[in-house]
Amino acid sequence: MSQYADWFYLVAAILFILSLKGLSSPVGARMGNLYGMIGMGIAVVITFIHTPETATFMMLVAMAAGAAIGIYKAKTVEMTQMPETVALMHSLVGLAAVLIAIAAVNHEGITHDAIHRFELFIGCFVGAITFTASVVAYLKLAGKAGSKPLKAPWVKSVQIGLAAGMFVFGIIYFITESNFAFIVMTAFALVLGYFLIAPIGGGDMPVVVSMLNSYSGWAAAGIGFTLNNSVLIICGSLVGSSGAILSYIMCKAMNRSLMNVIFGGMGGSDAVASGDSGEEKTYKSGSPEDAAFLMSNADSVVIVPGYGLAVARAQHALQEFASLLEEAGVKVRYAIHPVAGRMPGHMNVLLAEAEVPYENVMEMEEINSDFATTDVVLVIGANDVVNPAAKNDPASPIYGMPILEANKARTVLVVKRSMATGYAGLDNDLFYMDKTMMIFGDAKKVVEEMTKGLSH
Repeated sequence: MSQYADWFYLVAAILFILSLKGLSSPVGARMGNLYGMIGMGIAVVITFIHTPETATFMMLVAMAAGAAIGIYKAKTVEMTQMPETVALMHSLVGLAAVLIAIAAVNHEGITHDAIHRFELFIGCFVGAITFTASVVAYLKLAGKAGSKPLKAPWVKSVQIGLAAGMFVFGIIYFITESNFAFIVMTAFALVLGYFLIAPIGGGDMPVVVSMLNSYSGWAAAGIGFTLNNSVLIICGSLVGSSGAILSYIMCKAMNRSLMNVIFGGMGGSDAVASGDSGEEKTYKSGSPEDAAFLMSNADSVVIVPGYGLAVARAQHALQEFASLLEEAGVKVRYAIHPVAGRMPGHMNVLLAEAEVPYENVMEMEEINSDFATTDVVLVIGANDVVNPAAKNDPASPIYGMPILEANKARTVLVVKRSMATGYAGLDNDLFYMDKTMMIFGDAKKVVEEMTKGLSH
């Protein structure tokens, strides 16, 4: 079978492409996942057949350990933990690239030509940056490190110095093939990964996750060149390019450039200056029963989900509530902002899990023009993606970012635990408008109470 390996790798590559095609739509996502799993299964089996017999035992141990960890995480990870889980998986790809590059450089009796030294240099530093950057992203997303950015005058100087040191020692390795220079280059890259993500605030984390997805793809492609494995090169290139395209789309949705996100960062430290004048603001609050009454008497309702919905695991209760409204003749739709949640497509995944009909889920560009004629908007667990400051406050860190224009609806209901700011650390003038009513509490409990209110 080994003589047909390239043909099997070609089949695997085609399946990976079909997987990406399927994952571009909720309708094809299930088949897309299936194509990806079959393609990866083929790639693993063929690679296993090509491996020298002396490495068979190590491969079996590694595969068994990886499968055990993967199955355990798949069964136990909560939907709210998915963003940090994705970031952690990206870090493992980066670490693999670094370890393979170091092993190749230190392999006795092998002299690498200029092309292979360049591949090792690129693959290793991309992998090293991916590893530490993903670990920092994981800590931020998991709440084990603050969401506020690291802001100091010296940060950019450190970034430039680390990047310069990394390239200098990389060039020294390329010219002299010095193992010491390669290790120093790797160390610079590892530290640079931290200083690339630490200055980025919580509001930019969806872009960061997609950017790390791209990094991990290029790191995998680098591994493929090192190992002379064509399917790994193809797979890594697909992930890298698709992640880069997704990062561009996310940045466009925020009206910002990728360089601004990476080297600027949206943070919480400026939020007080731009989002809070220090004056005491007043707001109206009501009960879940009040909210249920308003929505049951409306002709149209738009629901804007956010990360708070995921934290409370309220998506199933929300869909049950929406179904009851529809039975009462109310038109119900969901409005999705591209950067809602903690990773790209986070809200789409949540709603799909609750079996919300695809036709009821609207993207920002589709739904924004309808808010002005909408009777009630229910904002549940969202903050930054409906913040009018993005439209009318030039001093706000999110100024210019396209938002869901919930403030144009006739009535706005907001479900939050408290008046605390969102993940980007910004206050929201929407909450203080005369047309807005706040409903405080856990999202799932509030929705369940609204459902009971409909039956009374």
